[in-house]
Amino acid sequence: MKIPALIMAGGKGKRFHLKIEKPLAPFLGNPLINWVVDAVKSANKISDLYIVTSPNTLETEKKCLKEGLKIIRTDGKDYHHDLKQAITKSQLNCPVLTLSSDLPALTGTFLDQIILVYEKSGKPALTVLVPMEKCTEIGISTASTYTYKGAVYAVSGINIIDGSKISEEELDQEVIISDSVEAALNINSLEDLRNAEKYLKNIKKIDARRFLFY
Repeated sequence: MKIPALIMAGGKGKRFHLKIEKPLAPFLGNPLINWVVDAVKSANKISDLYIVTSPNTLETEKKCLKEGLKIIRTDGKDYHHDLKQAITKSQLNCPVLTLSSDLPALTGTFLDQIILVYEKSGKPALTVLVPMEKCTEIGISTASTYTYKGAVYAVSGINIIDGSKISEEELDQEVIISDSVEAALNINSLEDLRNAEKYLKNIKKIDARRFLFY
């Protein structure tokens, strides 16, 4: 199975107190969104890539267009509205991988594993959750939480949804609980960014383009 990916890059980034749009904020020498794009491009199970922008992120849109990336412009009301609008406008009536543009530790291998789990599950949706203690360990805040089987988890910003069912209110979904750095590094604030950079420098050797895990 190969599926398209949407990188959600249209949010206002209210908690990110920089003049620059959050997807363009520098992380270890590259804009946040570049790390996500590189991961998607290196995945074997992703067929196509779209960047979802809005009037909130026109500079991000301009950068991505210059790099030859496909853009879907939405209204920028909120994440869920923009996701529904993007899938509807692009007529993606198939499973779609959706990713936040602020997940700089993602790798193609990790994304392939997520898609494989979804494929085997037979369910119309999948979400990846992160234990709260992992966020505390890294030193990052939690923008959104989800209660699963009585425990509270951080929402990673990694999901798969069957685009043909995007208008349905509730979907049966596969849940992955992951404490991997790929899922946990969700940058919501400038402090998160700085703490995440320090965390990665402490546990990894950095390759010029991608992380090398030892």
